[in-house]
Amino acid sequence: MTAPTKLPDSLPVEENTRTTESTAGKPTAGASTLAVHAGEARRKALDAVTDAIVCSSTYTFDDTQSVIDFIEQKQPREEYGRYGNPNERVVEAKLAALEGAEEALVFSSGMAAIVGVLMAKLNSGDEIVFFDQCYHRSREFCFKHLARFGVVTHQVKTGDFDAMERAITPRTKMLVSESPTNPHLTCIDLEQFVALGKAHEIETLIDATLATPLNLRPIEYGVDYVLHSATKYLGGHNDLLAGVISGTREKLESVRQLRGVMGGINSPHNLYLLQRGLKTFQLRMQRHNENGQAIAEFLEAHPRVERVYYPGLPSHPTHDIAKRTMLGGYGGLITFLVKGADWRETANVIDRVKIPRIGPSLGGVESLIEQPLVMSYFNHAPADRERFGITDNMIRMACGIEDTADLIEDLRQALDS
Repeated sequence: MTAPTKLPDSLPVEENTRTTESTAGKPTAGASTLAVHAGEARRKALDAVTDAIVCSSTYTFDDTQSVIDFIEQKQPREEYGRYGNPNERVVEAKLAALEGAEEALVFSSGMAAIVGVLMAKLNSGDEIVFFDQCYHRSREFCFKHLARFGVVTHQVKTGDFDAMERAITPRTKMLVSESPTNPHLTCIDLEQFVALGKAHEIETLIDATLATPLNLRPIEYGVDYVLHSATKYLGGHNDLLAGVISGTREKLESVRQLRGVMGGINSPHNLYLLQRGLKTFQLRMQRHNENGQAIAEFLEAHPRVERVYYPGLPSHPTHDIAKRTMLGGYGGLITFLVKGADWRETANVIDRVKIPRIGPSLGGVESLIEQPLVMSYFNHAPADRERFGITDNMIRMACGIEDTADLIEDLRQALDS
């Protein structure tokens, strides 16, 4: 009988065995090479091509001195699952390399990530300033929950830097924006955004979920924290929840410590799915970008469409900013208005499509479609919907990687019916 293979003492994920790493803002390889190889050891446990899934919640020590050495020397090994996991280390290194950041922290969801960084960085009496086009749950957390701890949130018109500066007080600790925004896909002038933060010595955070690191790299502009809901394009298959915050190791240390206390971590199996999804990230984004541009152009030319929000169109108010900052493409998310339609007629268009499924997310290989009024703002007062630009005739479509011609023909028949 053949002797069983001896398992290694630990997975080989030491810094000096990782490939295609990058320093902040300076990737050492192309996006696809980084997506496949960054953060991974050249030789892995049992000589496998893929990393093993480590399901342990607890990690043991040989003796008491080993525990002391771990604490005093800050050894790069695990202790307890809430503080780290070998799969997590690999995924975080890969995401940091893609972002061009020094470090990345993975959370259990995108919301857990933004909650984690805001809770770590803000104290009672502090203030933050948001641009008003943003994910409604981010807004809800700040106004409903951070407010309970004495943190004040100011919202100003998106892209109005004069209004943002007027909202800054000596207590302001962070400026926050999405780019592009959801669902109007407004792009932010990152140079102005960063310059304003630096002029007042205030940290900056950009949620770049809709752009991804392929299309937008806020770290290169000097943004302090970059947020992604990895549930979307980074995972890419509508089969996991995850979030990531990227930045410098120094700035993220307090966020990592708080994550260990709050427990907003991800499971080993989810981390495996995220790592696997990232392998095809660059290839998928190429198709998302192509589909988004082609379908946006089709919709803009259709007689039944009143307006299309897509940063790749010259008609978009921030197209010039998008051309300057979004170098890889403009993503797969499109928002459009059905001409002269009330909310029920708009719903009928959505119900007639055959390929996209009705759902609230984006960034997966399957196309999704939704009516923001119904999906996210159904219980909001009409005045709130008007304030945030959510109209009765608005449709948001997240283009997947299906054939472009099929998606266009499907939209054509739905609009023409």
